[in-house]
Amino acid sequence: MSARILVVDDQPANVRMLEAKLLAEYFDVCTAENGHDAIDIARQEQPDLILLDIMMPGIDGYETCRRLKADLQTRHIPVIMVTALDQREDRIRGLECGADDFLTKPIDDVPLFARVRSLLRLKAVLDELRYRDQGGVLAGIVADPMDLDAQPATALVVTSEERSGKRFARAFPDGVDADYELQPADAVKRMQSGIDLMLLDLTSPSFDGLRVCARIRSDAVTRQVPVVAIVNPDDVKTAVKALELGANDIVYRPVDASELAARMRTQLRRKRYADKLRNRLDESLNMAITDALTGLHNRRFIESRLRQAVGSANSGGAPVSVMLLDIDYFKRINDTHGHEAGDLVLKIFAERVTSQLRALDLAARYGGEEFVILMPAAGLAEAENAAERVRRSVCGTDFKLSDALELPVTVSIGVAQLSPDEMMESLLRRADAALYEAKTDGRNRVQAAA
Repeated sequence: MSARILVVDDQPANVRMLEAKLLAEYFDVCTAENGHDAIDIARQEQPDLILLDIMMPGIDGYETCRRLKADLQTRHIPVIMVTALDQREDRIRGLECGADDFLTKPIDDVPLFARVRSLLRLKAVLDELRYRDQGGVLAGIVADPMDLDAQPATALVVTSEERSGKRFARAFPDGVDADYELQPADAVKRMQSGIDLMLLDLTSPSFDGLRVCARIRSDAVTRQVPVVAIVNPDDVKTAVKALELGANDIVYRPVDASELAARMRTQLRRKRYADKLRNRLDESLNMAITDALTGLHNRRFIESRLRQAVGSANSGGAPVSVMLLDIDYFKRINDTHGHEAGDLVLKIFAERVTSQLRALDLAARYGGEEFVILMPAAGLAEAENAAERVRRSVCGTDFKLSDALELPVTVSIGVAQLSPDEMMESLLRRADAALYEAKTDGRNRVQAAA
C-alpha cells in the first residue's frame, strides 16, 4: 500500500537516503529539518506516518513526538523514531513519549518497511473509524487515547516456559490483569472469551507461534486484539513474517521489562481508542434507526424493512401483515397532564406492545402517538390475534405515571395482510383505513382491513 510519509532529520544526507528508499517503494515523501517544522507540516499535510530523528536543533525528537501526540490534529499519526541512540533508556523514553516504534541506525531496510507497512495498515483501520465519527473527533468528544491508560484490561502471555510466562506477566503495566498459557489451543480459546492484549513468544520451541498469530487474526472474535510478538534479535525473517501476519509490535530477547511495559501501554491505548470509536459508531448507527423516546425503531427503519418484506413476499416468500396502532385520546392526556406525562405514556405503551410480540416482529414509532408493527410470516388471522393481545395488554391495567397519577389508556388497531403483487404504500393505506374504522366505531378495538 502507498502512503505519504514525513521524514524529519536535521542531516540532509540522512533525509536524502531515507527519501530515496521510500520513493523506491512508491511512497510519497515530504521532509522537515527540525521539530517545529515537522509539527507544522504534520498539521498541514496530514502524513500517514512520521520517521523522526531524535537529535535535532531547537526541540528534540522526544519533545516533537510529545507535542504531536498531544495535538488533536496529529495524535493519530504513527511515529517511528529513527536514531543513532541505542541505549535502553533512549528506547523507553521514546516509547513513553508516544512513539510507536524505535529503530536504531544503521537501519535494515527489510524490518523498516515491514514495520512501516504494519503501522500503515493499523492507521488505515483507525482512519476509517475516525472518518465515520468525524463530527465527534473534530468536536473533541472522543477521548484522547493518551487519557485511556487508567482503564482496566486483561492480557495473556503465550509461551512454552512457565517461568517466562510468569516473568512476562509481571512486566505488564499497572491495571492490566495478566496471565500466561503454555498450550496454544487453550490460549486461542481464552482469547475468544475476551482478552485485551496478547504477548506471543515466537521463540518457543514447542509450538509454531506464527501459526498462532495467523489463527488469532483469522478469527473475527479476536481479529482486533493487539498482538505483541517476542523474537530473537537476529531472526529478521520471523519478525517480518509476524508483522505481515498482523502482529502489532515486536520486542526482542532478552526482553527488558520496562520497554515491554511501555510497548504494552502503547498497544492498549490504541486499542481503547479504536474501541471507543467503534462504540461511538455503533451508537450513531443505533440512533439513526431508533426512536429516542420509546427505544423502538423509527419510521425510516421500519419502512426499509417493510419494503424488503413486501419484495420477498411478492417473490414467493412468506406472507406479511402489518398493524397500525393509535393511542386513543392521546392529545387529551398531553393537554390535561402535560407533555412529560404524555412521554411516559408513550414509553409504557411501547413496553406493553413489545411484550406481546414474537421475536421476529418489528415494532416502530411511526409518528406522534401512532405505531406500526411489521409481522413477517404472519397471515391476517395471526395478526388479528396478536393485535388483540396488544389491545388487552394496553387497557388491562392503568398506566402508573407517578404515585399520585394512574391513567387508563386504550389503543385502536388496524390490521392488514399483504395482497398478491401489492406494494408497501397500498398495504399501509389499507391498514390505516382499518385503523380509522376502529376509531370511528368506538375506539379500543381491533379492525381488520377488507
